[in-house]
Amino acid sequence: MYEIKARQKRNAKKLGVEIKPSTNKKKKIDVYKNDKKIASIGAKDYSDYASYIETKGKEYADNRRRLYKARHEKTRKIIGSNSYYADKILWD
Repeated sequence: MYEIKARQKRNAKKLGVEIKPSTNKKKKIDVYKNDKKIASIGAKDYSDYASYIETKGKEYADNRRRLYKARHEKTRKIIGSNSYYADKILWD
């Protein structure tokens, strides 16, 4: 089971959503608003910003974040999409 980081909890709180470990075995986090699941984010097979900071350091994590944001540029700005929540919770 994926361990949700304090940074991710803070990011979720800023968005007004709650996060819990995902019930989908391929995802890291489920996002809830008003007790209703609205998204499953973060593939378990890949790291995220907070994980990269812990394992490889901030400089490496910053570069991975830049690459992630460029790769998902078209979808990460669509408010309410899975990509939007992944970007704001896992990569900010």
